[in-house]
Amino acid sequence: MKCEGDKIYYKGGSCPVCKMDLMTLTSLTAEPVESEEISEESIFNLTSKWNTEEGNSIELKDLKGKTLVMVMIYTTCKAACPRLVADMRNIEKQIPESFTNDMQYVLVSIDPKTDTPTHLKAFAMENFMDGDHWTFLQGTEMGVREFANVLAVKYKQISPMAFSHSNIISVFNPQGELVHQQEGLGVDNKETVEKIIETVNK
Repeated sequence: MKCEGDKIYYKGGSCPVCKMDLMTLTSLTAEPVESEEISEESIFNLTSKWNTEEGNSIELKDLKGKTLVMVMIYTTCKAACPRLVADMRNIEKQIPESFTNDMQYVLVSIDPKTDTPTHLKAFAMENFMDGDHWTFLQGTEMGVREFANVLAVKYKQISPMAFSHSNIISVFNPQGELVHQQEGLGVDNKETVEKIIETVNK
């Protein structure tokens, strides 16, 4: 008596004829492979290395897959940056909690000499921004300059401890493409929040 040729079994077990173990159809189906392609407009093309407030070394492409809300600050700033930080926290409060796993709020230091991972960690804790969905980045001076150029953020050092800089919050889709920018301090962020929700829902 011969086995049943091309017959497909949807449950495991053994062949009723030859008693060999059966492999189910689901185990033969290949897992979907996520596309590794990155568009020319994506910030994930930047290969600079960054240190997080936790002391980990990453590249921007390691943030792929989440909607990113990003701002450039420095922690010793006494003027604009505290308001930018408040704006970031205000945006976060307006995003549904169910979106948290799909979001990453990223603060990039424009003063990498002062803002070491240890310094950034202390700043994160002081400002109640120490959750997994918050990330602080310290880069090289070249890496910071390159990233600022991509975001159209202008900054320059005006004293040993002070910088003048643009006040821009940027939103990127999970592929690292810029979808929205909010400029100014303490501005109405309704449009930014709507764009974030729209981006997560896509």
